[in-house]
Amino acid sequence: MRREIPLLITGFVGAVYIVSFFIPALGFVETVTTDWILIIQAFAIWLGALNLLKINLLKLSTGKKDRVYAAVVIVSFLVMAGAGFAPLLRDGRDYQAAGSSFAWLFDAFYVPLNATMFALLAFFVASASYRAFRARNKEATLLLLAAFFVMLGRVPLGDLLTAALPDGWRMSSWADVIMNYPQLAGQRAIMIGIALGIVSTSLRLVLGIERSHIGGE
Repeated sequence: MRREIPLLITGFVGAVYIVSFFIPALGFVETVTTDWILIIQAFAIWLGALNLLKINLLKLSTGKKDRVYAAVVIVSFLVMAGAGFAPLLRDGRDYQAAGSSFAWLFDAFYVPLNATMFALLAFFVASASYRAFRARNKEATLLLLAAFFVMLGRVPLGDLLTAALPDGWRMSSWADVIMNYPQLAGQRAIMIGIALGIVSTSLRLVLGIERSHIGGE
């Protein structure tokens, strides 16, 4: 029963959303189902937070080499949780209000750390681009040329080099043509493929064929 009940719930919820999409009169069933999903998500957040604490406490107690990072995660979690609950318990204020301790910690620590991570990602993107844009075959050569024209057309140097040409023949115009036609056509083809994959996977979940989410094969 531990597998049958989740399969029945998944199939019922999926069928409700499919039927309510084609029969608007049954939209209230979708509304009720969505409310229950939000309630389950609220409990899932608490389970995820407790699981995070459990895993890092185990790392800290077993003395693994990354126990320092586990301690940082635990301390950061407790500090942010305390700063979030303190104004609610004290005077009922919003924890995200301007001037609150939670907002200060978020702006002073999380935002700079997030910016640092994205700045570091730029180097990984540059390294991946160097490996991807090597002209090994015809397809890679086309990718390299398209990337060259687009990047050159997005900076003032591109228009400066083609300043003697008419407006429609400058580098920025060529970059717009590449982005609006071949790039957009490829992007739409990929999105159609993703949509078909989502539909097939959803049908497998609703019909109970896909059971990986409950520990099946």
